[in-house]
Amino acid sequence: MKAAAAHGDHRRWPASLVLGVGLLLLAISFIAGSARGAYAISPFQLWNVLADMLAGSTQPTPEHLVFMNIRLPRLLLGAAAGAALGMSGALMQGLFRNPLADPGLIGVSSGAALAAGVTIVLGSLWFPDMPRTLGSWALVATAFAGSLLVTVLVYALSQQDGATRVGLMLLAGVAINALAGAGLGYLTFLATDEQLRNIQFWLLGSLGGVRWSAVALVCSMVAVAVGAGFTLARPLNAIALGETQAALLGVPVERVKRFAVLLTALAVGAVTATTGIIGFIGLVAPHCVRLVAGPDHRIVLPGSALLGAALVLAADSAARTMVKPAELPLGVLTAFVGVPFFLLLLRHFRGRL
Repeated sequence: MKAAAAHGDHRRWPASLVLGVGLLLLAISFIAGSARGAYAISPFQLWNVLADMLAGSTQPTPEHLVFMNIRLPRLLLGAAAGAALGMSGALMQGLFRNPLADPGLIGVSSGAALAAGVTIVLGSLWFPDMPRTLGSWALVATAFAGSLLVTVLVYALSQQDGATRVGLMLLAGVAINALAGAGLGYLTFLATDEQLRNIQFWLLGSLGGVRWSAVALVCSMVAVAVGAGFTLARPLNAIALGETQAALLGVPVERVKRFAVLLTALAVGAVTATTGIIGFIGLVAPHCVRLVAGPDHRIVLPGSALLGAALVLAADSAARTMVKPAELPLGVLTAFVGVPFFLLLLRHFRGRL
C-alpha cells in the first residue's frame, strides 16, 4: 500500500510544471483565437499587429482593426470568464468535498439568466426608466443583481443552528435552478420573436458583441475574486480532512464557507451577466488539474483558473470557425464536451455517491 501510494505521489506533476503547462495552453489558445475567425489573420500579420501595439503605433490595416476592436476584447473576456469559472469550480468542489460539484449548483448562473429574461421580456413594463438611467448596462446590472439575490437566498436556506449545511445548500441550489428554468420557460412563452432571440443568448452563452467597457469591468471583478480565492487554498486543504478536524486546526470554517460562496457569486455573476451561461468549465478544469497535480488547492486553484481560461478560448475559437461565417453558441460547445466528461466522472465516482 505504501509503495503504491508513493508511486502515485511520484506520478503527480510538481506545481511549477502544472502552472507552466497551464500558461502554455493559455498562450496557445490566445494565439489561435487571435488568428482564427471569419477574417483570418496569419501568424506573420498577427506578429506585426502585436509589434505595432508594443511600439505604441496604430496602423489602420484591416488586421489591426479586426484584432483591436473585435478579437482582443473577446479574448480578454473569454480568458476572464474561463478563469472565473475554473477557480469557482475548484472552490465549490473543495467546499462540497465532491469532484462533481460545479458553480451552477448554487444557482448563480440560472439566477442571472432569469433576471436577464425578466428584463428582456417585462423590463419595458416593470422598469420603464431603467434603459434611460443605465443605458446599455441595464441588462448587465439586472443579471448581476439576479445572481447575487439567488446566492443570498441559497445561503439563507442552507443555514441551520447558526452553521452552513453544505447538503442543504446543494438541495437549495437544485431547487432554485429548477425554479429559474421554469421561469425562463414561461418567459419564452410570453416573449416576442426578437425577445426570444435575446433570451437564447443567455441560455446558450456567447462572447460576441463585447465592448471594451464591459471587458474592463468584468476583468477587474474577476481579478479581485480570483486573487482572493487563492487565499482559501490552505483552509480548503484543511476542510478536505473534515470540518471538525479543520476547526480543531484553527480554521474558521463558517467564515471560509461564506467567503467561498461570495467569491463564486462575484466571479460567476459578473461573467454570466456579460456572456450568458457557459456550462461545465467549472467541472472539467478543476478535475483535470486534480488528476495530474493531486488535491492540494495551492495548485488546484491557480491551475484551474489557467486551464479554464484556455478551455474557454479554445471553445470560442472553434465556435467562430466550425460553421463560419456563422457562429455556434459557446455554451453548446462546452456542453458537448462537458456532458460526456461529467458522465465519465459519474461512472468513476458512483461508488462514493
